[in-house]
Amino acid sequence: MPDEFQLSSGDRAIIRALQQDCRLSNAQLAEKVGMSASACWRRVRALEEAGVIAGYGAVIDADRAGLGFHAIVHVTLARHDRSAVQRVMTELTLRPEVVECYATTGQYDYHLRVLCADMAAYRRFLDDFLFRLPAIESAQTNVVLEDLKRRSVVPV
Repeated sequence: MPDEFQLSSGDRAIIRALQQDCRLSNAQLAEKVGMSASACWRRVRALEEAGVIAGYGAVIDADRAGLGFHAIVHVTLARHDRSAVQRVMTELTLRPEVVECYATTGQYDYHLRVLCADMAAYRRFLDDFLFRLPAIESAQTNVVLEDLKRRSVVPV
């Protein structure tokens, strides 16, 4: 499989339509993007096999699901040896409260988007998990007051 998949205009139309509603039937999708059903099915399968379409899912309202505390956490490591970094990465990816995790350049090593029920649950996340990882030096929390723009849509 090639590293980069060349998207056609039809592929882009399929991706945009599926990002708006991934529950469309193949016939509905084909009609929406102006393709035959068989051609559309082949293109969707090719996009899936190439990894361009990585999965399908529902968009959940975190507040209505009982996760009203939302924070961006900036993490600094005390050590950067391979085993310490690997353990931190593994542990962060396993925690359900960590819904996004980015290793970055700059002042902080990781940026996390964390969702919890409330401040008490977040405090437990810090005390019982994050600060118990030996490689963690510090964590700076920015509490999200309001989601101004949040998209999972990729602009193709």
